Amino acid sequence: MTSHNDTLAQLTEVLAQRKMADPESSYVASLHKKGLNKILEKVGEECFETVIAAKDAMSTGNKDELVYETADLWFHSLVMLSHLDLSAEDVLKELARRFDLSGLEEKASRDQ
Repeated sequence: MTSHNDTLAQLTEVLAQRKMADPESSYVASLHKKGLNKILEKVGEECFETVIAAKDAMSTGNKDELVYETADLWFHSLVMLSHLDLSAEDVLKELARRFDLSGLEEKASRDQ
C-alpha cells in the first residue's frame, strides 16, 4: 500500500515531468504553456467549487463531492507551485515549522 507521503512525492515528480511535456498531450503542460494567470484561474475555480461542496456536505451529510473538489484544489495548487519552481515539500516544511507555534502567534509574526 502506498503511503500518503509517497503519493504526494509521486505526484510532485509527475508534475515536474509534465511541466516540460507536449502541451498537446498533457493537461499539466497545457496549463504551464498558458501561463500563471490561467493556472491561478483554475486554482480560484477549484477553490470556489470546494467551498460550495463544503456547504453542500454540511447540509446533505454527503462528503464525497467535498473530497473530490479538495483533490482538484490541491492538484491545481501543486501545479501553481510547480510553475513557480516550488513543490509540496516547500509547503510541508512551512507547516512543520509552525508546529511549535500557536495559530495566534504565527499570525502575529506575519503582521509585523
